[in-house]
Amino acid sequence: MLTGLNVAVIGGDARQLEIIHRLIELDAKLTLIGFELLENPFLNAAKEKMDDVRFREIDAIILPAGGTNGKGEVESLFAKEPIFLAEELIGQTPEYCVLFSGIKNEYLKELEKKTGRKVEPVLERDDVAICNSVPTVEGALLLAIQNTDITIHGSKTVIVGFGRVGMTAARAFSALGAKVKVVSGKKEDLARIAEMSLEPVPLAEIGEAVQDADICINTVPALVLTAGVLSKMPSRTLSSILLPNLEERTSVTRKSGGSKPFSLPAFPASSHRKRPERSWPAPLSNY
Repeated sequence: MLTGLNVAVIGGDARQLEIIHRLIELDAKLTLIGFELLENPFLNAAKEKMDDVRFREIDAIILPAGGTNGKGEVESLFAKEPIFLAEELIGQTPEYCVLFSGIKNEYLKELEKKTGRKVEPVLERDDVAICNSVPTVEGALLLAIQNTDITIHGSKTVIVGFGRVGMTAARAFSALGAKVKVVSGKKEDLARIAEMSLEPVPLAEIGEAVQDADICINTVPALVLTAGVLSKMPSRTLSSILLPNLEERTSVTRKSGGSKPFSLPAFPASSHRKRPERSWPAPLSNY
């Protein structure tokens, strides 16, 4: 039970409602910020504006999966006006106060450093991220079905990355009969991919792997589908269903007149700024 614990829930979408219900069941005292448009009231939960919250009494703060943007704005589906997570407000909380967020971007890292309040990125935990990969991949399947005129069964699908999301995506598309290639920079991953009866592709050969792709899914938190890679894709390719990534540096280079990039809604937002093509950064060897 969380009896006596003061928790502030700031922003979010429908997933936050489930968290609120659970916290109420655990008898936490709740302050809801950014829920003005929510019609159904919660018992034992007070709706407040950011400036009216008594942060000195808050024991924990729950942010959306995406945390904040680079300016500290918290996205909220139910808010009337923008919500900003200001340093001076967080600094009023008790020293033991913890902020829970899906990801920890540069703004939250700096906030943690300046205020001394711990920011816990829950989506970096395996027990959370692996479970979260299931609805993520279901969303990828939905986009693939909606935006192609072929069946998943028999489609040539390329999965870039073999981490927590990539492994789930590879398994799901293969189960539906897709001919799956998986790109990874780790030798042990390539061995596991082959063991799963999928086609392993070394990272250096990604350009060749996408030449006949119907669907290409990027799960790596970096610029992987460069203009050079995209130029090798057939124009029919549904390219880079961009899955939740833990860094804002992720982007997709758009190929004019060719393949279509998509991003899954309701997950941590990724940057779509156009960037120059570059060589693979060293961290990609981890995927």
